[in-house]
Amino acid sequence: MPSDNHFDRAPDGPFDDMPFEDTLAEAMQRTGGTFTLQDRTGLVNNALTRGRRRLARRRTAAVTGSVLALAAVGIGGGYGAGLLGDPAGKTEWGAGPAGAEKTERGAGPAEPGKAPGPAEPEKARRVSEPGATPSGPAVAGGGGIAAILTRLLPPGELTEIRERGIDELGGPGLTGVFDDGKGKAALSIALSRANGLNGTQDVTCPDKVFVPYDHCTSVKRPDGGRLMIFQGYEYPDRREETKNWRAVLLTSDGFLIDASEYNAPAQKGAEISRTDPPLNPAQLKALVTSDKWRGTLERLPPAPPADNNPEDGAGDVEAREILVTLLPRGLKVTGQGGEGPEFGYVVVDDGAGRTLVQINVQPGSSDLADELFTEATTLPDGTLLQTKKGPGDKGVPGGVMWTADTLRPDGLRVVISAFNGGDQHSPPTRATPALTMKQLTAIATSLKWRANY
Repeated sequence: MPSDNHFDRAPDGPFDDMPFEDTLAEAMQRTGGTFTLQDRTGLVNNALTRGRRRLARRRTAAVTGSVLALAAVGIGGGYGAGLLGDPAGKTEWGAGPAGAEKTERGAGPAEPGKAPGPAEPEKARRVSEPGATPSGPAVAGGGGIAAILTRLLPPGELTEIRERGIDELGGPGLTGVFDDGKGKAALSIALSRANGLNGTQDVTCPDKVFVPYDHCTSVKRPDGGRLMIFQGYEYPDRREETKNWRAVLLTSDGFLIDASEYNAPAQKGAEISRTDPPLNPAQLKALVTSDKWRGTLERLPPAPPADNNPEDGAGDVEAREILVTLLPRGLKVTGQGGEGPEFGYVVVDDGAGRTLVQINVQPGSSDLADELFTEATTLPDGTLLQTKKGPGDKGVPGGVMWTADTLRPDGLRVVISAFNGGDQHSPPTRATPALTMKQLTAIATSLKWRANY
């Protein structure tokens, strides 16, 4: 599936006004003062993993007339999102406005049980002022991430700086607005330890079926690390022309350096200020591969152990492979993707146009019966079945999505959706999906799912 890890962001839907990470961070702020730094890091990361999984299960059926939310979480979700949110205060990660939990630099963590007070953004100084870095933009303060970043950026001015330290929730990072004289541009950078497969996903180009982009490369470096350079857009449906360019380095010893920039002074809701973001791909590469980050990286706390919770899925089962075996005859598979037990997709063509078919398999979903299956039909074996025909993505005129959603008595949920196009963001290729609702229902209720999960 594409977590919008970024890419861990779901499409617009009824839950988007309160990101899961914000809700968690608010609770952690009230109770986390008694944990040590290492305890908090492990707790937050593991809770995020399990929480996103549970929230995504609810979003999948709650999104109506759009795309399956899990698709964005697994296949490139978040490729248009900076890890620290936008400098205007609309954060994707963390609690409230970026920097709202920031303690005074050098003062260490807040007292146990006491929430840190809000921090004002730092104000920039011009390059000509005393103390400015000749080879980079001017900035006040001079310590931590901001000081390193200003030495690596081209000449200009860095303003609206919000910085997080190693001892703060979310780890070290910075958001700001950079102006090289050609227009203000939001940017962010975050440093972290990779967490197994999640780190690899961060340096893998997204699937264009779900995340359209102009250019993306992912290459292995001579030292064993991997670097991804992504040039795309904030919104997959291009309802705003905000560009998002991103560079992510996964080092050979397991660190992630993630930088994002935009061609507007904010990630969302700001007018375009320039044609392209200020740093070209070569400059983005130089930024994240600089050895100046090494000192900060080596002070990061150890990564938490991998989450081996049974909810993670069904071992080596591939949802996509099972889906292919259940497709009706007469359909030619022209594309497929998605890895793992919980998500897969195929693009099929019956000779009259392409259709995108997505499958989500979610064990342990009994708690959703009363919430999402209130109008369902109960089948003879006790399975709840709910079907819907509605519009597709809101940014695609004429788009259609048909969905069959099932919940078995043992809590296994299987959701299948078909579109009247070969992807979620391009114009339709046909009036209705290539599969009928009866065929979708037959796939969702197949005994093959129960036999493998």
